[in-house]
Amino acid sequence: LSKQKAQRYEAVKWVLVFAIGVCTGLVGLFVDFFVRLFTQLKFRVVQSSVEECTEKGCLALSLLELLGFNLTFVFLASLLVLIQPVAAGSGIPEIKCYLNGVKVPGVVRLRTVVCKAMGVLFSVAGGLFVGKEGPMIHSGAVVGAGLPQFQSISLRKIQFNFPYFRSDRDKRDFVSAGAAAGVAAAFGAPIGGTLFSLEEGSSFWNQGLTWKVLFCSMAATFTLNFFRSGIQFGSWGSFQLPGLLNFGEFKCSESDKKCHLWTAVDLGFFILMGIVGGLLGATFNCLNKRLAKYRMRNVHPKPKLVRVLESLLVSLTTTVVVFVASMILGECRQMSSSRHSGNDTLSLQDISEDVNSSIKTFFCPNETYNDMATLFFNPQESAILQLFHQDGTFSPVTLSLFFLLYFLLSCWTYGISVPSGLFVPSLLCGAAFGRLVANLLKSYIGLDHIYSGTFALIGAAAFLGGVVRMTISLTVILIESTNEITYGLPIMMTLMVAKWTGDFFNKGIYDIHVNLRGVPLLEWETGVEMDKLRASDIMEPNLTYVYPHTRIQSLVSILRTTVHHAFPVVTENRGNEREFMKGNQLISNNIKFKKSSILTRAGEQRKRSQSMKSYPSSELRNMCDEHIATEEPPEKEDLLQQMLERRYTPYPNLYPDQSPSEEWTMEERFRPLTFHGLILRSQLVTLLDRGVCYSESQSSASQPRLSHAEMSEDYPRYPDIHDLDLTLLNPRMIVDVTPYMNPSPFTVSPNTHVSQVFNLFRTMGLRHLPVVNAVGEVVGIITRHNLTHEFLQARLRQHYQTI
Repeated sequence: LSKQKAQRYEAVKWVLVFAIGVCTGLVGLFVDFFVRLFTQLKFRVVQSSVEECTEKGCLALSLLELLGFNLTFVFLASLLVLIQPVAAGSGIPEIKCYLNGVKVPGVVRLRTVVCKAMGVLFSVAGGLFVGKEGPMIHSGAVVGAGLPQFQSISLRKIQFNFPYFRSDRDKRDFVSAGAAAGVAAAFGAPIGGTLFSLEEGSSFWNQGLTWKVLFCSMAATFTLNFFRSGIQFGSWGSFQLPGLLNFGEFKCSESDKKCHLWTAVDLGFFILMGIVGGLLGATFNCLNKRLAKYRMRNVHPKPKLVRVLESLLVSLTTTVVVFVASMILGECRQMSSSRHSGNDTLSLQDISEDVNSSIKTFFCPNETYNDMATLFFNPQESAILQLFHQDGTFSPVTLSLFFLLYFLLSCWTYGISVPSGLFVPSLLCGAAFGRLVANLLKSYIGLDHIYSGTFALIGAAAFLGGVVRMTISLTVILIESTNEITYGLPIMMTLMVAKWTGDFFNKGIYDIHVNLRGVPLLEWETGVEMDKLRASDIMEPNLTYVYPHTRIQSLVSILRTTVHHAFPVVTENRGNEREFMKGNQLISNNIKFKKSSILTRAGEQRKRSQSMKSYPSSELRNMCDEHIATEEPPEKEDLLQQMLERRYTPYPNLYPDQSPSEEWTMEERFRPLTFHGLILRSQLVTLLDRGVCYSESQSSASQPRLSHAEMSEDYPRYPDIHDLDLTLLNPRMIVDVTPYMNPSPFTVSPNTHVSQVFNLFRTMGLRHLPVVNAVGEVVGIITRHNLTHEFLQARLRQHYQTI
């Protein structure tokens, strides 16, 4: 039966992975369809207005029309972000955090994906310098998290009894698949998507997951491809449009015999472009970081309306810049007689009649076109294709101005309160830089053989690599998007050089935004110098623990006065305790804690009862008061002796009324505690919620037992301890936690090197790592916070000071 269950479980997983791929493809289709619809409508109205007003001299009216469209769209996008703030930005930093094991509130909610998808189509249609590809990754991840749960917080009434995948690890696997499907749908790059999920996203990866993630990416790519080919070309079943962003086909025109896509000589130029791309990317990231810090200080604390106003200000500035630059700064360039290289969607015929054509002829005589307007007055994808494949030229001045304006405005835009991607603006910025390099080499150095499209592509790769610092996944995404395997070597070299150059100055843009949020993200590995530290140097020695049999009043008090997610289950090791009391100091495996003073149990009980005022049962307060009255020791008695005598109750019939609190002294905190296991906050809350306990007069065998399915029924939203109605529970009842704790969690010795601790924590996907000494006593606990780069650096400085 168990084998059949395992096979069924695996089969359900494959079906769900396929469903996630299809749904992500459909989200991409929805975004693409409406972006195309709104942009065509906007450009059709504005272009006809510009053509009319060129003769009549009423261009201000055309600008107002364009502003009307853009501001309306951006206002709608900002409103959607007000509904769900986590939908702002690209979502890649949040998904990176989630896959690293950090729970970001609301990041994979249904409401988030609705606001994200709707918001991004408005912000792209609103003419902001943002892309729709980054948010696709977030959307895919939300689909991956929600679909296998068959329930939603936003739609509470829709619930299926679906008992599978009720754990964080399963959910993370599906989120990895969804994020990969998002990349695959955006770029038509299923292998690139899989590698993106592996490189940027997942902290915890296994071989079986690779195949499922690739399958999910393929499903997303082909779903999107099937529907787009049918809707745009009417040829259902022919797969012509693999992703939202298609780079077209790179090939030399047949008439030009000297032309090659790239030669060995060009590699030197590509490496230099990689260096420049890295420097530009580092500059972009530095400016954006300063802007983000300014926003955190001055915009975010203010009312939410201020964020909407900021988005509208950016939209207003962008629109005016685009309009003025297109009308005033453009040059009229001669059109090339030959058609576009194998690209049917960008035909140069019937330009004057076809308003959807990519070439703009504003203010230019016949047979010429306005190069600046062609770049600015088009959807971004069309502008990228112009830079990659346009046979005609763009003047160096136009390209320089376009690059500068785009660089500054996209830097300002990334981080405002709208859903926004960074891939496409970076590609467009880099393509202009690459095309500029090609123009200069052709015009001033006389290198006629070079193919401008290749230089535009390498420029795009260099700039994007300098901003996001991705290597293998970005290489494969770009190769898959160009369908040209010969570009593998130049793209890879350019990206490597751009990454190395940029890393010399600062981190990638997503890492910068993760750091600004203060998320404890774990790197892939620790520095070599960290091995000077041991587990005992970085652990948290102030433990809050529970006993195997604990009173309800104690559990409630612990849960209400702490925010820890897991608690060690311990018993007191009395043999050692006598020694420790006599010697005034506990020496346990290199951990020395000096004795300062002793706090009696009765005093601790009083403090506990004070923190229990919020407990709903008045009976409890009376009992606490009685308890204190009876247990209060006379001042003249030997406190030490009392402490020892009071603890002589053998496990497992141990009924402690207290657990450690903040006011405990070193002595009380570091009593020798034998470690038995780890229990989660969610488990304790579930036990209290369902009234799992027994009374003092009974044995623990009379306690009701919950199955695994019942324990995980509330996943992923367990009730909060402050929301529970505990009036029906007698606070003196006892909970036996031993059937529910994890009796064999991963543990480390206090002498373990930090690199070993880090690798165990990272590869096993842990959240808590107890530090247990040679005689089985728990002496501390390590969490994510103790392994962050900043924390380790601080401890290393302390270590050097003590030497």
